[in-house]
Amino acid sequence: AALREGYERFDPRAYLRNNYLPPRADFSSEEFVVPWKLRCLAETFASGEIRGRTLIDVGSGPTIYQLLSACDHFEEIVATDYLAVNREELGRWARGEPGAFDWSPFIQHVCKIEGRGEPWQDKERRLRDRLRRILPIDVHRPDPLGSPLSPPADALLSAFCLEAVSPDRAAFARALLHVGSLLRPGGHALLLGALGESFYLAGPARLPVVPLALSDVRAALAGAGLTLRQLRSYAMPPALRTGVDDVDGVFFAHAQK
Repeated sequence: AALREGYERFDPRAYLRNNYLPPRADFSSEEFVVPWKLRCLAETFASGEIRGRTLIDVGSGPTIYQLLSACDHFEEIVATDYLAVNREELGRWARGEPGAFDWSPFIQHVCKIEGRGEPWQDKERRLRDRLRRILPIDVHRPDPLGSPLSPPADALLSAFCLEAVSPDRAAFARALLHVGSLLRPGGHALLLGALGESFYLAGPARLPVVPLALSDVRAALAGAGLTLRQLRSYAMPPALRTGVDDVDGVFFAHAQK
């Protein structure tokens, strides 16, 4: 209940300013956090192993950067979020409406690291074409979408969602189990998340986060029936500790059901 109340004050634009503009969104060096996240995803999708009909993005928030490398490997991408304001923000970008957040620096960077010489506008169009549904979700329900995804997703992606909407580690593990039910057997799960974070700011909202260690991530994945394939971590440098949160680092996990 306290989490729900806090999220009623969530400001998507403030969240985007805090995390997806400089200094955190600095593409001048691979040492910065946003290029690190994008490289983790690009390298993992470059294997060609993670592909299929449907990818579901759990707790998309108001962001699309996490889908840029994924969109080349799936016919359909389903974005989801608990908050209507985030779903509206995503819809504005997907429709190309004036005033939507400018993701072009992210798209250009992903095209650069993927190294195929593709015009960034082509990738932008492809993601918009494949982002066909933006659905409400509640990861604390055993059936997060309200009804089963049919057919189940070939892959699941979730970035900075589960630890930010769970009151404790047990709730984080249950939420991962719930969203894992959306994935077919053999399907792949990719997670980006915060390490050692207890709060973050989004406008007037100060939102609690479960402070996770890598051992918590490993245990939750195992409990959800997901076999860990890869686990990477990033330590947040002092220059990026801007006061909008108290995050120590970021993890990237690739697991398989």
